[in-house]
Amino acid sequence: MKRKSIFTLLVLFFSMGTQVFAQDAIFIEDYLERMETSKAYLLLISESMPEDKYNFKAVPEAMSFAEHLMHIGWAMDWHSQSLMGGREARDWDTDTELKVDEKSKKEMVDAITMVFDKTIKFIENYDVTKLDEELDYFGAQRSKRQILLLLSDHITHHRAQMLVYMRLNGLKPPRYVLYQ
Repeated sequence: MKRKSIFTLLVLFFSMGTQVFAQDAIFIEDYLERMETSKAYLLLISESMPEDKYNFKAVPEAMSFAEHLMHIGWAMDWHSQSLMGGREARDWDTDTELKVDEKSKKEMVDAITMVFDKTIKFIENYDVTKLDEELDYFGAQRSKRQILLLLSDHITHHRAQMLVYMRLNGLKPPRYVLYQ
């Protein structure tokens, strides 16, 4: 009887672990679908804004359309490669790969495409057993799962500002895309 109880407990323990692992894998699968859609939508917005409007700012102290775009790329790189991946963070003062600088519209679109692709690949290969690990996120303890959700919110926040900039320039933004 004791053996049967131990066996039953072991089966329950391992099946619960498998269920949690499966749920984490589903979370990553859903997240990747969202990232792919988010990438397509942001690229559509980026392509729809004329290059001569990329420096537009709603007010002088705000970021320009181009700065919003490159800021999204910088944040994606930092959240995935540095915060979750452990790579040393880029130095804002010296690293120009993900800054506007003198980049053309095409160079910025290429850069954001590259960062999305790199982030998606990172997440595709991420060890889902680490999603519950916590990190310091600007003074708050957040799980890596929460950090991924924060990254999505951040992309949405800045993309929405870019859409407003299009409207302020008399342009009709691309239609809203669901599940991004």
